Amino acid sequence: MSYQIIQPVNQVRLTNVAVVRLNRHGKRFEVACYRNKILNYRQGIETDLSEVLQTDRVFTNVSKGQFAPSKDLVLAFDTSDQEQCCRFILDKGQIQVSDMERSATLENTAREVANMVATKCVHPISNRPYTTSQIRDAMKKSDFSVQPVSARSVKQQFLDCVKAIQVKGVLEIQRAKMELGL
Repeated sequence: MSYQIIQPVNQVRLTNVAVVRLNRHGKRFEVACYRNKILNYRQGIETDLSEVLQTDRVFTNVSKGQFAPSKDLVLAFDTSDQEQCCRFILDKGQIQVSDMERSATLENTAREVANMVATKCVHPISNRPYTTSQIRDAMKKSDFSVQPVSARSVKQQFLDCVKAIQVKGVLEIQRAKMELGL
């Protein structure tokens, strides 16, 4: 008698999954989405749900594959229509982001802020620009911490960074003067 590993035929592997989670009426609801499509959907670029969602079902736990019972959907959303519930969760829910993604976006934001400071600020006496690495060191010495772009824009953080560097006295820095030609 030969022994074989039997794999379920109807099991769907969800790869490249981003989970959008919403707690409502004491219940947790989740939908499985494509990572790069969630932001497009929220900005209105993508409107087709089948392009955003990996499955058109609402889950109580995506990683375990537990679907939400329709009575819970009716209690929380006043409808058992999966599409309407998915749209509500996509609009109001929180995107679950991994640690690696979070650190990568923070590093990108820090790089953008440092580049902006390097291009728009100069030494007040010599009027020479600072390098990006000098600005990054000054950011660390002035205890300036970069926030996610969702909290504050890069330009706002640039202004805060220049103020922090000036207040702490880490670098002599000022905004570059604009030259107007007539």
